[in-house]
Amino acid sequence: MPIIRRLPENLVNRIAAGEVVERPASALKELMENSIDAGAGQISVRLSDGGLDAIEVTDDGCGMAPDQMALALERHATSKLPDEAIELVTTLGFRGEALPSIASVARFSIESRPRGAAEGWRRVVDHGEVVEDGPAALPPGTRIRVDNLFAKIPARRKFLRSGRSEYAACLDVVRRLAMARPEVGFVLEHDGRRVLSVQPGQTGPARVAQIVARELAEDGVIIELERGPARLTGVAGLPTFNRGVADHQYLFVNGRPVKDRLLVGAVRGAYADMLARDRHAVLALFLDVPPEEVDVNVHPAKTEVRFRDPSFIRGFIVSGLRHALEGAGQKTAQTPAAPAMAAWTSGIAQVEPIAPAPAPSLSSLFARQYAPNYSSVPNRVSEAGAAWRGYEAQVMAPAQDLPMGRAEAAQEAAPEAVRHPLGVARGQVANTYIIAEAEDGLVIVDQHAAHERIVLERLKAAGAGDKVAAAQALLLPEVIELDEPSCDRLEEAIPTLAQHGLALERFGPTAMLARSVPAALGKGDVQALVRDVADDLAANGDALLLGERLDLVLATMACHGSVRAGRALNVAEMNALLREMEVTPRSGQCNHGRPTWVKLAHGDIEKLFGRK
Repeated sequence: MPIIRRLPENLVNRIAAGEVVERPASALKELMENSIDAGAGQISVRLSDGGLDAIEVTDDGCGMAPDQMALALERHATSKLPDEAIELVTTLGFRGEALPSIASVARFSIESRPRGAAEGWRRVVDHGEVVEDGPAALPPGTRIRVDNLFAKIPARRKFLRSGRSEYAACLDVVRRLAMARPEVGFVLEHDGRRVLSVQPGQTGPARVAQIVARELAEDGVIIELERGPARLTGVAGLPTFNRGVADHQYLFVNGRPVKDRLLVGAVRGAYADMLARDRHAVLALFLDVPPEEVDVNVHPAKTEVRFRDPSFIRGFIVSGLRHALEGAGQKTAQTPAAPAMAAWTSGIAQVEPIAPAPAPSLSSLFARQYAPNYSSVPNRVSEAGAAWRGYEAQVMAPAQDLPMGRAEAAQEAAPEAVRHPLGVARGQVANTYIIAEAEDGLVIVDQHAAHERIVLERLKAAGAGDKVAAAQALLLPEVIELDEPSCDRLEEAIPTLAQHGLALERFGPTAMLARSVPAALGKGDVQALVRDVADDLAANGDALLLGERLDLVLATMACHGSVRAGRALNVAEMNALLREMEVTPRSGQCNHGRPTWVKLAHGDIEKLFGRK
């Protein structure tokens, strides 16, 4: 029979390294978290070939004495758990496996000097074997260098990606930790080139904008919300400021960067009716909850967490994001002025010149106008002026083949533009775009996109006060076959689902009976609806997907009930649309995340004509 034996310490460390040290970015994350937990105010990172050749982390933290340094390289030794209350841990790391695991799969050098000590100490471990141990000269703090990761483990080394890919992962780690700790300064150098440098003491939103995208300072909203013991802060990009991938969503729980499915789903739910399905929001959210309300020890790398009350957390994030975005009003992400000006000028330059018709002389004008009777040619100046105005109206009349566009006499005086952020209507282009004059520039509004948002917000507001959503009873109850765990989840959520208009009953161990569906869904696929809700309950523990699905239905209804592109509007209708946009939440973007209006400032117009 196989004999049970105790594994050698070196092999145990290598096995642990398989969980903790997946790639250079994993090792960098552990080292930087140790620096932060040591109270560092400044952390410098140097990488060579994306961390494949070398990783060096230097901090000005508390430092370690020689005996403490030796103990830090043993498994399950840590200074971050003063007692056995692991559920109340507030530090970033506490397993005590990182340093020995890294040292077992690379050449590991650690130098440290406590504050007040006369000298520092250096210890070098090469793939688990101590090869150097002695004094070292360095300022107070700690410096750790990892060389040739997995050099002696080719089976692991060959699965690493290129230096460029590994560098991108390391950069993401530094960015996330820099956003999580604005009180700490960070410097990142790659192959001798300084890539990132942020100073300590910045506010959270300012640092996020510097690291993620500087446009967030103008195209984002600040989030500050408290509900009971939970607090949500951060900055969220406007729906019109979006990306094609979700790589620019940074989520933090108690100062710890995480990639949690519950939080990602909450963000998606908050932007459900403001973004197209293939677009993703840009944001950084910082969630603070009591330590006993969250379990951070469910993943070896501590990138996932588990909440005691996930329904509350998801609802808290969704409501916080939506409240902040509603406060933005009709604000929208604007296109930078320089590219816009280039587009205008290049478009003009590319038009082929058309030979103008020869301008008729003044005498020929009157000759044509009064050709039947030359005796009627006016002799006085006033009569000549009237004749000229009559001819001008004739020759300046729009031809049938000209582009659609018209202007009407404004029903509001120019000073009215001062009182309205979106100005007053001055005309319509292609029966699609409203041209308005504002105090500080020219506003162009997509009438269909704008009215689409207005109608959607009306529909949502109309049903907001109802305790129970309108339901449509099925003529014949429909049986949906599912697995038993899915049926159990649906059975627990029956009261919540009934509030949305979906009435379910348990129909045996592996089936559910649907008696009614939300009226807004009409003749939808009941089978697919119930299965989607069951999948969402399995993933997030909440029936929010049903509400999101209803929002999508309302968005479709709003699209069909809104002003269509190509419809001619009079000035009164245009102004009515502008005024309603100014009081409608999230009117700066349509239901698909596109802007509803853009503005050309006076300065930009002056640049077009060379006045600036």
